Amino acid sequence: MLLALAAPAAAQPAKALAPIPAATLALMTAKSTSAAASVLFRAYKKESEIEVWKKAASGRFVHVKTYPICRWSGQLGPKRKTGDRQTPEGFYTVARSQLNPNSSYYLSFDVGYPNAYDRAHGYTGSAVMVHGVCSSMGCFAMTDAVAGELYAIAREAFDGGQAAFQFQSFPFRMNAANMARHRTDPEYAFWRQLKEGSDRFEATGEEPVVGVADRRYVFAPSKDPRRELEVVSRRAEEDKRIAALIAEGSAAIRTTYSDGGQHPFWAAFAARGGSVGIVSRPEALAYAGQEVVVIPARRAPVQVAEAVWSRWIAGSVALARWNIATFVPSYERPLAAFPPLVVAYAETLPRIVSETIAERVPPLLSLPPKAPDILAQR
Repeated sequence: MLLALAAPAAAQPAKALAPIPAATLALMTAKSTSAAASVLFRAYKKESEIEVWKKAASGRFVHVKTYPICRWSGQLGPKRKTGDRQTPEGFYTVARSQLNPNSSYYLSFDVGYPNAYDRAHGYTGSAVMVHGVCSSMGCFAMTDAVAGELYAIAREAFDGGQAAFQFQSFPFRMNAANMARHRTDPEYAFWRQLKEGSDRFEATGEEPVVGVADRRYVFAPSKDPRRELEVVSRRAEEDKRIAALIAEGSAAIRTTYSDGGQHPFWAAFAARGGSVGIVSRPEALAYAGQEVVVIPARRAPVQVAEAVWSRWIAGSVALARWNIATFVPSYERPLAAFPPLVVAYAETLPRIVSETIAERVPPLLSLPPKAPDILAQR
């Protein structure tokens, strides 16, 4: 469920102490969690959304609410250097000291870029925020009211005893379909690492324990063996699904941006006359999320009934002898009357071809001396 706050919040001296809205608290209660419970944020650039997850009474994190991003900048892919306008991708840690109640952009918190992975790759930059307003130079700009609610949710989790929360940032929702569609992207190998962490969270409901080794993200196994088995199973199923989509001929694309994107909610809100204040590079939004087809989709082959394809190949001199009354169904003879060789498309056609090439005729289908030619009769 995606809920948004349309109107900017009025500035107030105690804005950093504003309570979580009652409707959001009700959502938490419905999910068996509370304002004081541990929190985790998940951002998706292509979908322009930030999700809030809270730890429930079961011990697993549950999805509470989704917020539309008003503006993010750059392209899909990680942030690499100061001034590249990229919003980062990866697994970040936010401590209480990273909350900024005196932000120039209403309220904000620093996501923790650069992390250990970024530093291992020599990436530079700082002060990447989730903040108010609708202007981004590498940040997640949310509008004042939304930023205020996210700030309050983080503050209450810290007050409840959480030392730091995890901020997960992804290029898009890390499902098999999106991975197959972006398989030719130069960032694909990096996104595979992010997907491993995403799959782990989805399978266990636990905050993944993230490390960096050999300049790659690594994830500690769950302390619960049963949950770890769920991770292994999910990873295998997702890899299988990606491979199947590619084998089936799904298209491969690149998603390009002039300079980042915006959630459709805010575009529709502005079209109705709503105001979100200053919007960074609004002209770029017309060219956001353009999909360039790198590999066109391949139409899946259609299986043809044996009664049809056997007639097609009967025109060949080499295969003509198979076009006999004991093999090719006719309207007068039921299929059940034909020899056992006529079983399934995937089995029959390869056998016909191989037997023809080898100049062998299965005894079961030996050509009678004067078998009628069905096609010649029609």
